[in-house]
Order: sequence, then C-alpha cells, then structure tokens
Amino acid sequence: MQDGIFPRIKLGVSACLLGQQVRFDGCHKRDGLIVGPLADFADFIVLCPEVGIGMGVPRPPIRLIGSPERARAIWSDDIGLDVTSQLESFARESLASLRDICGFILKSGSPSCGMEGVKVYETEDGTAQPLGVGIFARVLMQAMPLLPVEEEGRLDDPRLRESFFTRVFAYER
Repeated sequence: MQDGIFPRIKLGVSACLLGQQVRFDGCHKRDGLIVGPLADFADFIVLCPEVGIGMGVPRPPIRLIGSPERARAIWSDDIGLDVTSQLESFARESLASLRDICGFILKSGSPSCGMEGVKVYETEDGTAQPLGVGIFARVLMQAMPLLPVEEEGRLDDPRLRESFFTRVFAYER
C-alpha cells in the first residue's frame, strides 16, 4: 500500500470474458464483474489460446476427446485435426508474459480454458462426461500451482469470489 492507495493488481483473463469476439462462433462472453468493478482496480493480461494458435474467427469448435486425465483437443468437424500440442505449446510460451500476474480468470466449459468440468467426449459412442480440464488451463495450473485460478461463473458466488480475491491479494503480497 502506498499513500493509502492499493496498487493495481495484474490478472490474466480469457479474452472472450472482456467482450472480445474471439469465440468459435464469432461472439464473446463479456462478463459484467470483470469489465465493471474488477476493471477499476486490475490490469489484465488477455489471452485466447485458440486464436493464439492461429484458429480463425469464426471457426469450427474444438472438443476434448479421450480420457479426462489426458484428453485431446480435436476440431469437432474433422476428427483427424488434433490441436492439443499447439495449445500446450502456446500455454508454455505464454507463461513468460504471465510471471507478474496475481491470478487468472478462465472461461468455464471451454476445451482450452475451462479449469474443471469441461465435457470430454468418448470417441466410441459420442457421449460426454463433464470431467475434463481445458488444455491451456491444465498447462497453466501445472506450471503455476500456487497461482489463484477461477472460472468466471464461479465468481458469481459471493463466498467463492471472496476466497479468490483473498488468494489473489495474498499471492500479490
């Protein structure tokens, strides 16, 4: 704290949550908490892993297939196009730009950014179980295990939001 004013914190944020039209369908998932009150005291490092690896907008969606422990990211309209290694490489390369952040807010349910409960499809019968972790999120959380990470939807819960920001400020200190 300096002269009674808290310094701005740095947070990583999935680009679609800030209103950037980077999703597969050309839309966004602008989050009012992030672009509203949070933007008053935070600076954002903005990432979209799928655009970061050169996927266009709009584009066919990707989905996770295989086992939840080691799911693969596959273009949904072309089972042969696996972008897992590109997403993992992008995540590892992004870590340098994330050294100064105090937390990361990810897009829930995303096959690249979801931190939990992402649908993983079994290749044999096409059924999905909400047991996976997005490829970018997995690499981020493994590389920076102490970094506070949360999904935007969970921040609607006052207790989870308070817990996340307590962890963010503790991490920043």
